[in-house]
Amino acid sequence: MREKIRTIIVDDEPLARDGVRLHLAAAADVDIIGEAGSGEEAVELIETLRPDLMFLDVQMPGIDGFGVLEAVGTSHMPVTVFTTAHDEFAVRAFDAHAIDYILKPYDTERFGKALERARSQVRSRRQHREDDRLRTLLEELQQARPRRSERLVVRSGGRIVLLQTSEIDWVEAASNYVRLHAGGKEYLLRETMTALEEKLDPAEFLRIHRSTIVRIDRIRELEPLFQGDYVVILKDDTRLTSSRGYRERLQELLQGSR
Repeated sequence: MREKIRTIIVDDEPLARDGVRLHLAAAADVDIIGEAGSGEEAVELIETLRPDLMFLDVQMPGIDGFGVLEAVGTSHMPVTVFTTAHDEFAVRAFDAHAIDYILKPYDTERFGKALERARSQVRSRRQHREDDRLRTLLEELQQARPRRSERLVVRSGGRIVLLQTSEIDWVEAASNYVRLHAGGKEYLLRETMTALEEKLDPAEFLRIHRSTIVRIDRIRELEPLFQGDYVVILKDDTRLTSSRGYRERLQELLQGSR
C-alpha cells in the first residue's frame, strides 16, 4: 500500500510498548504516530489522530481495553489488534469473533500474522467495506458483564472521567446524549435514557419521567400536583416533575417510607 498505516500503541507498561515498537520496526508501511500509557490517553489519541491501526492492551488500570472500545464506539475505532497476557475470557471472545490478538510475550511469527491481517483490514476500510466484528464483540461483552454499572466513562472539558454512579444526583435527556448532574457539575454521556436506566441499580435510581432519572437518596420531599403526579424536590433544592407514566414507582416509594 502506498499510504502508510498510521498506528498507535496502547499499553500501561513501557516495556510492552517497546516490544510492539520493536516488532513493527521492520514494517516499512507502518508509521507509529503515537503511544498511550492508559485507556484515557488512548481515547484522546484516537479522537485526535484518527489512526488506521491500534495495538491495544486488554488489562490496564482505570479504563481497560474494553473500556476504550466502549468509550470510542465501534464505528470510530481503528483496526485493532488486542494484546493480552492472561485474560482467558478475552481470548475466548476474540476467537469466537475472529478479532485478532497477540499474547505476551510476543512471538515474532504470531505478531507477523496479526500485522498482515491488520494490513488487510486497513485496506478493506480504505475501500469503504464495513467490518462489524468489533460491534458484535462489544455487544457480547456488554451482555457478559454485570448489568449494573458502578462507574461510567464520561467527558468533562475535553477530558475522559471515570464517574462513580454513587456521585450522580439526577439525569436528564439531552438530544442524542444524557446529561448527568453530580455534585453541582454536569457531564455528557452518549447514551439513551433507556440504556442508561438498565445500567443503574433500580434500588438506587428511579425514573420519574421519560427524560428524567433521579437518585433515590437525593430526594428530600415530594410535592403532590394532581392525578398522582408530583414535584420531586432534591436535597439541593432542584425541582423535577414526575409524569403520570412513572408515578407507580413513586407511590411505592411513598408507601415504603411510611
